[in-house]
Amino acid sequence: MSQFVDRLLFFKKYKGSFSEGHGVTTDENRAWEDNYRSRWQSEKIVRSTHGVNCTGSCSWKIYVKNGLVTWETQQTDYPRTRPDLPNHEPRGCPRGASYSWYLYSSNRIKYPMVRGRLLALWREARKTLSPVQAWESIQGDAAKRRSYQEVRGLGGFVRVDWDEINELIAAANIHTIKAWGPDRVVGFSPIPAMSMISYAAGTRYLSLIGGTCLSFYDWYCDLPPSSPQTFGEQTDVPESADWYNSGYLLLWGSNVSMTRTPDAHFYTEARYRGAKSVVIAPDFIEVARFADLWLHPKQGTDAALALAMCHVILKEFFVDRQVPYFQEYVRQYSDLPFLIVLERHPEGLVAGRMLRAADFADNLGQDNNPDWKPVVIDETTDAIVAPQGSAGFRWGQKGKWNLEPKDGASGAEISPRLTLLGEATATVAFPYFGSEGKFGLTDHAPIQKRRIPVRRVTLKDGREVEITTVFDLMLGSYGVSRGLGEDGASSFDENIPGTPAWQESITGVPRDRCIAVARGFAANAEATQGRSMVILGAGLNHWYNMDMTYRGIMSMLILCGCVGKSGGGWAHYVGQEKLRPQAGWLPVAFATDWSRPPRQMNGTSFFYAHTDQWRYERMELREQISPLADPTAWSGTMLDCNVRAERMGWLPSAPQLKTNPLHVARAARASGQDPAAYVADALHAGSLQMACEDPDAPENWPRNLFVWRSNLLGASGKGHEYFLKHLLGARNNVLNEESDQRPEEVVYREQAPEGKLDLLVTIDFRMNTTTLFSDVVLPTATWYEKADLNTSDMHPFIHPLQAAVDPVWGARTDWAIFRELANTFQRLAPGELGVEEDVVLTPTLKDTPSELSQPYGGQDWKQGGPAGIPGRTMPAITLVTRDYPATYDRFVSAGPLLEERGNGTKGMVWDTKAEVAHLRDVNLPDPGANNRPRMRSDLDAIETVLALAPETNGQVAYKAWQALSEVTGRDHTHLIERRAGEKIEFRDIAAQPRPILTSPVWSGIESHEISYNAGWTNVHELIPWRTLTGRQQLYQDHPWMRDFGEGFATYRPPIDTRSASLELAQAHDNGNPPLALNLLTPHQKWGIHSTYTENLIMLTLARGGPIVWISERDAAKADIEDNDWIEAFNRNGALVARAVVSQRIPEGAAFMYHAAERTANVPGSEVTQNRGGIHNSVTRVVLKPTHMIGGYAQLSWGFNYYGTVGSNRDEFIVLRKMRNVDWRDRPLSEKIAVMKTEEESRVEGQRT
Repeated sequence: MSQFVDRLLFFKKYKGSFSEGHGVTTDENRAWEDNYRSRWQSEKIVRSTHGVNCTGSCSWKIYVKNGLVTWETQQTDYPRTRPDLPNHEPRGCPRGASYSWYLYSSNRIKYPMVRGRLLALWREARKTLSPVQAWESIQGDAAKRRSYQEVRGLGGFVRVDWDEINELIAAANIHTIKAWGPDRVVGFSPIPAMSMISYAAGTRYLSLIGGTCLSFYDWYCDLPPSSPQTFGEQTDVPESADWYNSGYLLLWGSNVSMTRTPDAHFYTEARYRGAKSVVIAPDFIEVARFADLWLHPKQGTDAALALAMCHVILKEFFVDRQVPYFQEYVRQYSDLPFLIVLERHPEGLVAGRMLRAADFADNLGQDNNPDWKPVVIDETTDAIVAPQGSAGFRWGQKGKWNLEPKDGASGAEISPRLTLLGEATATVAFPYFGSEGKFGLTDHAPIQKRRIPVRRVTLKDGREVEITTVFDLMLGSYGVSRGLGEDGASSFDENIPGTPAWQESITGVPRDRCIAVARGFAANAEATQGRSMVILGAGLNHWYNMDMTYRGIMSMLILCGCVGKSGGGWAHYVGQEKLRPQAGWLPVAFATDWSRPPRQMNGTSFFYAHTDQWRYERMELREQISPLADPTAWSGTMLDCNVRAERMGWLPSAPQLKTNPLHVARAARASGQDPAAYVADALHAGSLQMACEDPDAPENWPRNLFVWRSNLLGASGKGHEYFLKHLLGARNNVLNEESDQRPEEVVYREQAPEGKLDLLVTIDFRMNTTTLFSDVVLPTATWYEKADLNTSDMHPFIHPLQAAVDPVWGARTDWAIFRELANTFQRLAPGELGVEEDVVLTPTLKDTPSELSQPYGGQDWKQGGPAGIPGRTMPAITLVTRDYPATYDRFVSAGPLLEERGNGTKGMVWDTKAEVAHLRDVNLPDPGANNRPRMRSDLDAIETVLALAPETNGQVAYKAWQALSEVTGRDHTHLIERRAGEKIEFRDIAAQPRPILTSPVWSGIESHEISYNAGWTNVHELIPWRTLTGRQQLYQDHPWMRDFGEGFATYRPPIDTRSASLELAQAHDNGNPPLALNLLTPHQKWGIHSTYTENLIMLTLARGGPIVWISERDAAKADIEDNDWIEAFNRNGALVARAVVSQRIPEGAAFMYHAAERTANVPGSEVTQNRGGIHNSVTRVVLKPTHMIGGYAQLSWGFNYYGTVGSNRDEFIVLRKMRNVDWRDRPLSEKIAVMKTEEESRVEGQRT
């Protein structure tokens, strides 16, 4: 019966005789319940995960019904932990639980699309011309080229089939290679660990054709430069389960409960276990609710707090009393006992470089690399010796690269002396930067002087010099008094740089709390043998001087003996950086199975140069140097430093040479010279130029750009509006004018180019900011529609992505997309490109012998230094053969170099013939590629990675440990013997998550008894850190580090980018009062970067669009109420959002959580009269010269290991309430007319 009739008959229902007469017998139709039951039925459940850069790497059940994905829930079958450790599950978060919405949403990219104007030009040209000629005709006509560039970002996409669009892309690539060079074809994709094979698909294609692969970890500013500086490691950190083992947890700028949702239970469980917890953040973040204490320093001033804590630890645990555990730890595992030469200076003595074995007449008995063997004083004999384990022992000899406390020459036991206290003293000058910057300043003198214990020694050149230890210098640098008559602090209440009282004047943190936390942290480490830990992340690392804060914190940990101890250490979590099967993945990703080396470029320097952000640089280079440095040696700009670094082989270049490298190779062959000598001579003579010296010349532009697995222009495009203006030639919101600075090393062209890229191809499953501005958009499979691999540093497991359903509509997997593109390229290549030789420049790379190329800092061969030597004082020069007509055949098969040269990573090499033989059985040979093991499908590629990686193949792990053992002289194979027979295949991880094997690629061990902790093998296996000293380095002695005053960690206030000003606010006045605020972009709750932010489920849970958080006090000043529309702008651009007014935000700061999209609820800007921008619209990158150093042990470039980083938190904005909210939803034709009028008005206004 109907519901209406049922209601009428309610009181006539039969009264039941049960429940004491209160029951009712019903007879209505209950078939509707079947609908509810069937709602939760499924045909199959498939294991997969989410390939998003969240570091979670959680295993999920994907439910399929009627061929459609219906929902997802968390898997609960992780391997059990030991009895005294909580299990890993549950793992997951609301964002991951909403992913299935994307598969069938209106935002899903369903078919290949191309900009309509470009397609019309292409089809017209193809009527009479071959594909490559057709593309050439379009690019040769400036009007045609400009016609589709100017409408980038304005819609106009049309659907196209795969064959036609592949032909267009391949033709563009071939023309670019022929006309300009293969290095003008560029690709950007981030964080391979989140979907390794999808990443490798694009980089394999690019590497086979000689294209450039851009780094990402540094560009994202997820890379902490302090980690390479201190540990010689990109990033290696404890798994989250190890938090449970800690006795004292400092959460410093890390909002664990919000941004590390799957791992937060370990933090809660550690608290239940009794661990002390202190949260340090400028705002009252979510995790602060769980803490014993919340410290809230002013944003950007954390380094001062860290240094003051170190001051307390040094004073109370090293000077007032000597803790045996701390003393023993720093003598063996840190550089504190090593000797430093003190140099003469007008201000007295200053800290110089480390004393080396090469400084003495007999090289202290060291014939191999004496320039790279720093020295200590043996406390037993009082002799100066070169201890084993430094960088010089790693290369050119075997058996002594270990941390056994022995003299490297005699093998005798030594006890390094920590201090020269009791000997002579001298005054040493230290730089102080706290009186200069944007905020957080004091009035102390820029040069601070301290009395330091010293000894005089005579060097082999006859000079007599003063020397001291790193430890003695550190005490002076931190202002710790030892009664030597110095100007150090006699109490913590003295306002002297380094003291708790000093930091209070900068950070606002009461000195007593600073002292209490430092004491508690160190006391716990003393009592537990190092079980004090600091969890930190983007909140600290996204500042320009991030390495000063991080190195201050690392100093605390090293002084307290925490690194390498379970429950202790440095826990940096920003970005899913840990690609665990790295060694197996590298040859697949960069095609090193076919040719070596690949072309790789650091992303930050690339984008800084080619988006022309350097033309707007207002911060001068000399502002950043030490007051003790010679200012005449530091003329020019930040870009000049980058060019010098590229020229000296410190950083890579892209493009590399102004001349097509294929043409250079032909010329070298024709000359009869060795190609490397030919190129070096031509560079010296000036007949050949490096492209970095003229980045705005058309022949040096990047021409084709592939973006996949990334929202480059949205989430990560620092300087977003400059990308639009100069790289794309699109409509933009740049309010800036070029600065008056002119570079010395770079050709300055008065007219800045707009529209360097010929073609932008984006591959994604959803429409985002990057796809809006692309020329070609290709639909890729979602994470539930493909096979792939996923790992994280948060747990030891390797997870699969699996296809619960086939890719819907016209989507393809990333592997299939690039495979078929390679197939089309191979079809078009004959007659255009044959077997070609390509000149490839490579910097002095980390973990190769070339990291020892410039022992005392090197000189620029073009600026008065000795003639450049390829691979030592200038880039290495290699001739690489490209077989373009065999591009597809090589893409789909494993190449011969794995058998001929073996495989390896991080300086280790081992034989892989057995693994290749195994792959011939697993991946049936491909007849089209000389019977090589097949990699036609993503599953083939996965099995190749798993077979070659020591983390997933026990036999490979055993060989890798053997290779390392030969160098250290100690047997490490016992770490893998128990699991040497294990081999993890894709079917294994599809059934259940599997923990990886212990590998020498990483510094911890994978054990049921010990949670993974970075540095464990360094401490317990005596394997050196990959640094100059072989120890954790608190002192950086490279000349550039010293000239910038960063030998030790020091306090450097936030920089003044000069992006916001009163004049700018007045020029764009709308009648509402403006605020000048420091803009911070922390990670958010309702998205992972920009993914999920336009997901309807997450939009519903959040406010439904872009928001900016401000304090109640600031809101009152500007007459802003909660949910008002506000506009934020500076010289870089403008953004529009709603205001969230909150008491938890500190005054003077604005928080815009990273990262909203332009595609969801963004109205027009009053300032620009264009649609409002995104968080990166008001940012611009500034390079830091100390991140450019290379050829110097740990300070050497490696792909995503070291290099310039894209910081953004020093920016200020003008923020005000909006007067008019315009959604700018007029038709395109009307928009264009309005745009023209606005442009004419703008030009006329500038002319006036």
